[in-house]
Amino acid sequence: MKIVLNGEEVSAGDGLTILRAAEQQGVEIPTLCDSPDLTPAGVCRVCVVEVEGSKALVGSCHTPVAEGMVVHTHSSKVLAARKAIVELLLAGHTGSCVSDTNARNCRLHRLASDLQVGPPRFEMRSPRYFPAEDTNPYVCRDLSKCIMCYKCTRACDEIAGKHVLGIAYRGIRSKISVGFDEPLVEEACRDCGVCVDYCPTGALIRPPGERGDGVV
Repeated sequence: MKIVLNGEEVSAGDGLTILRAAEQQGVEIPTLCDSPDLTPAGVCRVCVVEVEGSKALVGSCHTPVAEGMVVHTHSSKVLAARKAIVELLLAGHTGSCVSDTNARNCRLHRLASDLQVGPPRFEMRSPRYFPAEDTNPYVCRDLSKCIMCYKCTRACDEIAGKHVLGIAYRGIRSKISVGFDEPLVEEACRDCGVCVDYCPTGALIRPPGERGDGVV
């Protein structure tokens, strides 16, 4: 089928999402929660694009292309929304990343730099803070740096087939949990590391001495 992507008519395969169709044309749309290996979730909203005729911006990672669709991936409206979304994510990203040597692997911070997003203007009334966990020899977890993109839970379910990670609570209290909100001990999660590979921030990292930096 034919679509118009940033003013140019291009071909797109039936069943492709806007994100994948744009990738095939060499157009990069940033995203934090998406991966070709995982079922689209559409939770981070960073990948929003403008589709003519649509009342609102749409998530490109889960919106299929349609014949004659006219898409703008980097319009002023899209960029303004994308910057605001990243700023909101940073406001809730309360980890001590300034002094964290793993911050260089944080896709959120790299995206904020690319979009020229400064320190958040929004103040969290109840900052999301969780103590870091380093008792597991395979995974170190700091949920204060988690942006709730669910990539780790989907990777654990869909790729590793372990079903160890889940989602607990609601609203600002929501978090990635293990069992009945238990620590990530070795008995619950052994030598796998798939969740680390897909985490776009420093919420999940390998302990010192373990190989691999992740971020898929």
